[in-house]
Amino acid sequence: MELKTTGVAGTLESSDVMVTLEPAPSGISLDLESTVINQYGRQIRETVLATLARLGVKNAAVTVNDHGALDCTITARVECAYYRGCRCDADGPYPWGGEIA
Repeated sequence: MELKTTGVAGTLESSDVMVTLEPAPSGISLDLESTVINQYGRQIRETVLATLARLGVKNAAVTVNDHGALDCTITARVECAYYRGCRCDADGPYPWGGEIA
């Protein structure tokens, strides 16, 4: 699946994260803002990039606005923003809970 449009997931509430994925011409650019960036910035960045790699995303502008979310929440928000940006509703069912092609 290819990122076709902007996908957004999450909120700006405490313990959540807002992720925005936009198509980009080449490579991945990551803009990270976090209330806990000094303590967990490296781990947040690694989680986002690992999730994008698992999804096969090679070109995207990623904006992450974190308010203390757990890794599992960050992963879920990145996945959701990706699927929304792919417009999977036109391509077929969402591959939730299974292997990702």
